Amino acid sequence: MDKLRQCVNDFLKTILMLLASFFICLGVQKSFGTEHLIPAIFTVSVFLTTLFTHGYLYGVGAALISVLAVNYAFTFPYFKFNFTIPENLFSAVIMLTVTIITSALTTKIRKHEKMMAESEKEKMRANLLRAISHDLRTPLTTIYGSSSAMIENYDKLTKEQHLELIEGIREDADWLTHMVENLLSVTRIDGERLNLVKTPIVLEELVDSVLVKFQKRYPKQALELDMPEEFISIPMDPVLIEQVIMNLLENAVKHAKGMTRLSLKITTKEQKVLFKIEDDGVGFTQKHVGIGLTVCDTIVKAHGGEFTMKNRKTGGAIAQFTLDMEDEEEDE
Repeated sequence: MDKLRQCVNDFLKTILMLLASFFICLGVQKSFGTEHLIPAIFTVSVFLTTLFTHGYLYGVGAALISVLAVNYAFTFPYFKFNFTIPENLFSAVIMLTVTIITSALTTKIRKHEKMMAESEKEKMRANLLRAISHDLRTPLTTIYGSSSAMIENYDKLTKEQHLELIEGIREDADWLTHMVENLLSVTRIDGERLNLVKTPIVLEELVDSVLVKFQKRYPKQALELDMPEEFISIPMDPVLIEQVIMNLLENAVKHAKGMTRLSLKITTKEQKVLFKIEDDGVGFTQKHVGIGLTVCDTIVKAHGGEFTMKNRKTGGAIAQFTLDMEDEEEDE
């Protein structure tokens, strides 16, 4: 179906280019009383057809039709085919040459772009695998070590020590659950047929949902909130954007050693909303850039936003991303 749609689109583009050229040539002939510019106009049309369609067929077809149109309608004797005139033959050779060269170049460029896209995709997959192996290693090692200690020293450990080890296993299992959610999101976003459904979501509702989940998961961690009071609606997939904010907050809780302050600040500028998660811990290091942050970047880009991370000069880290606000005119 996609191939058929592409062929129909290319055919329509070719017809529109040729019709536009034909009527432009009629206007030039009527206004200026000359036919010298007409071959050049059709040559440009052939070039554009070749550039914006796929393969050689449409460009070659446009070139042949252009040669016939110039010969039939715009050269003497009018409305008759005559290929004995050297000028007509020369125009035909030029158009066909332009078509072949342009088709070859555009085909080569498209192949190169496809190879670059595949290379970038493979690079992202490799980075993702490295991130997964890094993030899985620590909780799995802890779970294995704790469970082994309980089995080997079951009678020697006190009830409190058993509970402490079990609590550690539960926390790491919970961390692995969130990681699986992140992996599923990456798989969903990385799919070639992704159809991201954006729904207008009120900012206050989004933040309330995130706060409830964060406080339930980290009841002892204080979070400062600064957000606009006015009504703001943002087109998004709310599940994915909640996941982005939670990943950033959890990353700070897990890795920002020495942190005494964690804040979520939301501001607006023109038609964009900026979400900024800031802490005063040790800052970002390369080992902290795991799958959670990779997922954040992927989700935000899928929404048409920008995601950045940086360390503060005074210590700590800032992770921020932008989303487009709902267009007021469209809303009306």
